[in-house]
Amino acid sequence: MINKPGSNEARLRRHARVRKKVFGTAERPRLNVYRSLKNIYAQIIDDNAGHTLVSASTLDAELKHLGYGGNKAAAREVGKLIAKRALKKGIKKVTFDRGGYIYHGRVKELAEGAREAGLDF
Repeated sequence: MINKPGSNEARLRRHARVRKKVFGTAERPRLNVYRSLKNIYAQIIDDNAGHTLVSASTLDAELKHLGYGGNKAAAREVGKLIAKRALKKGIKKVTFDRGGYIYHGRVKELAEGAREAGLDF
C-alpha cells in the first residue's frame, strides 16, 4: 500500500483535533498509540505532570521473539504487555488516544489486547 501525499499531515490534523478533548490525568492517564511501518509503540501518559508512566513497543526485549513487529499479532502482544506493566504500577483505567489513526487493524488489535489483559477504557 502506497501512502497518499499528505496522509501523515492529515493524521496529525486528526490527532490535534482529538487531543483538544482527550486529556490524561493522574486518576485516568492517556494510552497513546504510535504506529510506524515496522513497529508499534504505546505509552501511558499523565498530561497534568507531563510524564510517561508506562511504555511498551515491539522493540522491547520481552517481545523480540515475535520477529517482525508490523503486524496485528505483534500489536496485540504490545497491548497485553502495556496492560501488564500498567497494572503492576496500579493503573487500571485509561483514556484511549488512537493518535489520529483509524480504529482498525493494528490500532484495534493493540486496544483489544490491552482490554483482554485487564485495562479498562
